[in-house]
Amino acid sequence: MNTQKVELFGERLVNMLNEGALAHMLSIGHQTGLFDKMAILPPATSHQIAAATGLNERYVREWLNGLTVGNILTYDSDQETYQLPAEHAPLLTRAAGAENMALYMQHVSSFGTVESQIVDCFHNGGGVPYEAFPRFHEIMAEDSGVNVVAALTDQILPLVPGLVARLEAGIDVLDVGCGRGRAILKMAKAFPNSRFTGGDLSKDAIAFAQKEASELGLSNAFFIVQDMTNFDAPEQYDLITAFDAIHDQAFPARVLGNIRRALKADGVFLMQDIAAHSHVHDNFEQPFAPFLYTISTMHCMTVSLAQGGVGLGTMWGRETAQQLLTEAGFKNVAIQQLPHDFMNDYYIAHLTSF
Repeated sequence: MNTQKVELFGERLVNMLNEGALAHMLSIGHQTGLFDKMAILPPATSHQIAAATGLNERYVREWLNGLTVGNILTYDSDQETYQLPAEHAPLLTRAAGAENMALYMQHVSSFGTVESQIVDCFHNGGGVPYEAFPRFHEIMAEDSGVNVVAALTDQILPLVPGLVARLEAGIDVLDVGCGRGRAILKMAKAFPNSRFTGGDLSKDAIAFAQKEASELGLSNAFFIVQDMTNFDAPEQYDLITAFDAIHDQAFPARVLGNIRRALKADGVFLMQDIAAHSHVHDNFEQPFAPFLYTISTMHCMTVSLAQGGVGLGTMWGRETAQQLLTEAGFKNVAIQQLPHDFMNDYYIAHLTSF
């Protein structure tokens, strides 16, 4: 045994323990708005920061101290003031958009709510259902807001040549796994001549989306509770989208087949999904690979298995995605990336070859 390697690994584990704890603190800083407020405050005491945010000072002080020793914040011991460094704010505030890493830290915290159930699955198989994740749709709606919704009309839809013009003229659109419907609502507002339908398995998410559509007065946005495994709507849609949703499905191959059948002959399927490979040895260069395999274990794979599904998982990868798209009947598949979205690929799939 190499004792030096043991010591180095021990140091890594200590760092891992501290970094994992800080992930929870970053999640709290995001949810409470502490980072957003501190980004615009001068150096301030815990009492001043608590007053500025309307939060409890004792909790704020302990949070500040944890992030100080974690080198996230700086501290003036003479003045007893804390500050968020200008160099850290662009990665920890809502103003950072898709680069706000504190947003994604919420996933780490959410895993803890189901850990005991996941451990049980290791022993007995099965899965943990969607309804066991109380904040999932809330977090994903925020994630979608910065990665999909904000870039939808200017960057994502233009990936398909001529699509924006067709949307302006008026076409039928379906969003698979729409969650709280933010993408549908954005498109319905931007393209009033087109008709948009969002489908999702979650009744709560669909109810939220329907309420939003009603409040916005959108008559061209519709939402349905739908298990896409049983979806049957032959040749009804000109465009079908799926944003980070296919790998969660119980039977993704069947869903992709249903999507292909639901498209008109000249229709297009636009799919956003994780930028990774299908084989673990090809993912060492993926900077978020450990996180992505973890989120697969703790959510994406298990919700599929909970439905008796195949448990494809987050890291199904480009190779498997292309294979399943081809087997579903898509003749032409292109993969593109966008600079703002470091986590995903964008698949453009047609029914005919060019």
